[in-house]
Amino acid sequence: MNALGWWPVRRVRVRGVSMAPTLTEGDDVVAVRRRPVVGDVVLVTWDARPGQLSVKRAVRVNGGGWHVEGDNPGWSTDSRELGPARVHAVIRWRLRPRPRRIR
Repeated sequence: MNALGWWPVRRVRVRGVSMAPTLTEGDDVVAVRRRPVVGDVVLVTWDARPGQLSVKRAVRVNGGGWHVEGDNPGWSTDSRELGPARVHAVIRWRLRPRPRRIR
């Protein structure tokens, strides 16, 4: 699965509260195809959940993928349960409701 199709940039709407307070339900963000570094907010998939895109934080390289976690651990399903994730893009900007760079 290529989460961005052939586009190098994709607009994504955040669903859920797993990335609060960094990102919240309904935020529109920009995902850019690039290599992640530890600490980046990333767009990922898991083999256990085909077709589902998730926004999480890259914590460390883990075997053939990345260990990723939500910023709101009590409300996040992430690598702690699903194992290594496949990172497709890095989230660089929030477009709305308040535009800003994501770190």
